[in-house]
Amino acid sequence: MSRRSAHWSCVWFCVAVLLWRANALHAQELEPRTYSPSPIGTNFVLAGYAHVSGDVLTDPSVPIAGVSTQLNNFVIGYVRTFALANRTASIGFAQPFVNGNLSGLVIGAPTEVHRGGVGDTQLRFALNLIGNPALSPEAFAQAKPVTSLGVSLTVQAPTGQYVPSHLVNIGNNRWAFKPEIGLSQPWGDWFFEASLGVWCFTNNEDFFNGHVRHQAPLTVTQLHGGYSFRPGLWLAVDLGYALGGATSVNDGPDGSRQANARGGVTLAVPLGHGWSAKVAYSRGFVTRAAGNYQIVTVAVQYRWFDH
Repeated sequence: MSRRSAHWSCVWFCVAVLLWRANALHAQELEPRTYSPSPIGTNFVLAGYAHVSGDVLTDPSVPIAGVSTQLNNFVIGYVRTFALANRTASIGFAQPFVNGNLSGLVIGAPTEVHRGGVGDTQLRFALNLIGNPALSPEAFAQAKPVTSLGVSLTVQAPTGQYVPSHLVNIGNNRWAFKPEIGLSQPWGDWFFEASLGVWCFTNNEDFFNGHVRHQAPLTVTQLHGGYSFRPGLWLAVDLGYALGGATSVNDGPDGSRQANARGGVTLAVPLGHGWSAKVAYSRGFVTRAAGNYQIVTVAVQYRWFDH
């Protein structure tokens, strides 16, 4: 390979790694009340939309600048609670559909990429360990809120649209796993939550025409505090911090690891019997790597009981 060809190969690998970060939103999600208790036999169906916009931070040593993204993320999902060893457990899935654009300057030339299609499916299993025994809807309505501690495992499967010859893809062509522990603390009409999880990734063995892409574990911490005005109507302030997640291609050097903090607010509103809506906004306020995004989310949920 000539020196010129090697240079361009290096440049395009940098582009691939940097632009891929706009598709990795693991650390951008801020979800309050994921460990709040529910009665067993509860079913939730949800549909949501999120608009993601912002900049992708790039290494100043490569000829890439002004990288920004505009993504529209639609999601449908289902969650069901049940009893397991006399504790409350839940299992659910979420399926995203993504449409958006990525643009920037590559060696001074404007470049834009459009992608649209099915994203990677996520599955989540959660189990309460302390403070939330398995209760029917009738017994749950009479129970006093108490401190609860739970664990969960989220699995992201490589089901999304992926073309090995594309530098930017919707799917990630790899598995990802996030074990997490979460605490929920009620205090009158107030509630406080904290969670700590670690995303672990398998390798993408066919990254950009047969190369291997590796990503180090990404630790994600979240804190939430909120107030319930009445059942179903609550407002929360959200904080999140992500650390790690450095990437590399083949045996190349690791890229910059993330050390990103973001904040937001979430409002939930009851709409009628079994129906509710959620509106959320978040943005980064300390970003060292990956994407510095603003995210606006609107979701509608329907809930029903088995009995």
